[in-house]
Amino acid sequence: MSSPSPDRPFSAEQAPAAENSVSPARPCIVLGIESSCDETAVALVAQDRTIVAQSIASQDAQHAPYGGVVPEIAARAHVEVLAPMVERVLADGGMELGDVDAIAATAGPGLIGGVMVGLVTAKALAMAGRKPLLAINHLEGHALSPRLADAGLRFPYLLLLASGGHCQILEVRGVGDYRRLATTIDDALGEAFDKTAKILGLGYPGGPAVERLAQDGDPRAVALPRPLKGSAEPHFSFAGLKSAVLRAHESGLHDPADLAASFQQAAMDCVIDRTERALQQAQGMTALVVAGGVAANRALRAALEALAAKHGLEFAAPPMKLCTDNAAMIAWAGQERLAAGLVEPGGDPLSIAARPRWPLDPDAETVRGAGVKA
Repeated sequence: MSSPSPDRPFSAEQAPAAENSVSPARPCIVLGIESSCDETAVALVAQDRTIVAQSIASQDAQHAPYGGVVPEIAARAHVEVLAPMVERVLADGGMELGDVDAIAATAGPGLIGGVMVGLVTAKALAMAGRKPLLAINHLEGHALSPRLADAGLRFPYLLLLASGGHCQILEVRGVGDYRRLATTIDDALGEAFDKTAKILGLGYPGGPAVERLAQDGDPRAVALPRPLKGSAEPHFSFAGLKSAVLRAHESGLHDPADLAASFQQAAMDCVIDRTERALQQAQGMTALVVAGGVAANRALRAALEALAAKHGLEFAAPPMKLCTDNAAMIAWAGQERLAAGLVEPGGDPLSIAARPRWPLDPDAETVRGAGVKA
């Protein structure tokens, strides 16, 4: 399958070859920028998988009063911190802009205001430094992030990509080559965790709070549905589970810890059932991989690792610091694209557009329901 364009290839202001060449004395260095949601992040990543320097600015405090991300607040916060973060990361890495070999930035999907802030900053840096610009799909950043931590992870692998905005299963066949097997027809898994946290009054961000509370509860205490479990349909659905949690909470009959544990178990049962169905469909996979913010959930990781062992596959997941949105994964995706030759020597960096939606597999079927989140 071809790269997820039509905006491919991703190129930048052309410079004399000497300026864009990589010094033989050191590996290629990519500066990555991520601003698609509520974290502003900048990182320098080397071709040998070394994270030279990185910084992440969380917006949890700004969004906590609203129980979720407010796009306008997020975009404004990115504007306020991004330029100083670039300066700091370059300084921490002992580098100047001229020492960087390429700039990689998230160009979508995401909250369009935030995406534009990061992409415009990257365009300015690419133009000023006369460096190649790589417009990175945020989902591709997650999809390739396990390879940043694990040099032995080989294509093709089956990926569960689970975050606050996305829940998909994909065959990752190579850089820019993805086949989507399943997606959510309504809510993403991370969204269900966040909504459950809000129902239980646990605050924002919700996923880690639900996981902590669930450790003190009984996962069998509350009877909750497992939407689409056992279904021949390959996709996910979490809206009904979220609504059942709300009804159970409003009944006043259940301990919050038991409800959190029962929700987490129900969600995991759905994920394992759907992932196993995908494993039966996929052929020639080298590993089962999980990535995205929800991949930080330890219970889910353990259940997926057991599933991989059952099917005789390796299991891979990025370290916790690479699960949530970060710029190291964007810089690494840039490295992967450079190595794969997915940058053409031409084009105007100013023509690259920010995209609120950007599917990794543009040829995937359109699913019923609301599952159109890239």
